[in-house]
Amino acid sequence: MSGSSRRRDEIGGLRVLAHPLRLRLLSLLTGTAYSAAEAARALGESQPNVSYHLRRLHAAGLVDAVGEVTVRGGTAKRYRHDPDSGELLTAGSSREYAVVAAALADELRRRAAERDPARDGALTDAEVWLAPEVWEDVRERAARLGEELHAHALPPDTPGAVRVGATVVLFPMDQR
Repeated sequence: MSGSSRRRDEIGGLRVLAHPLRLRLLSLLTGTAYSAAEAARALGESQPNVSYHLRRLHAAGLVDAVGEVTVRGGTAKRYRHDPDSGELLTAGSSREYAVVAAALADELRRRAAERDPARDGALTDAEVWLAPEVWEDVRERAARLGEELHAHALPPDTPGAVRVGATVVLFPMDQR
């Protein structure tokens, strides 16, 4: 079985992302690597709960173990989000995609409640028909935007950095 195929099987479709804490962990681990204890403190969650969800994300291939940190005489793994893992999530069924979309909607609501109204943002919503070449161009630009966000992500609370919420979901719909 190929690595990509194996990782798709391990991801259990898109269900691994159906938990809001896992989405928050992926965002947190984009800017820097954290151990379960460090991530738990940053998110205000319990360490055993975060550890469980990190193991699920790691088994699915969405986070990588990238080092260790010494903790009270022992060692703890540090994890980092694999930005290339997003391509694994595009092959799910419509039902699985809907489950993840619902989790993303919940996460969007949480982030929107923390929006800074003094700063400009951008918002768009559309259900439109596009020429195939336009669709492909828009899809590729959205993918590049995601890559750019991940490539430039800084550790949380970096002085002078702007905390940004971003959710982009583009998909072709049934033709009816």
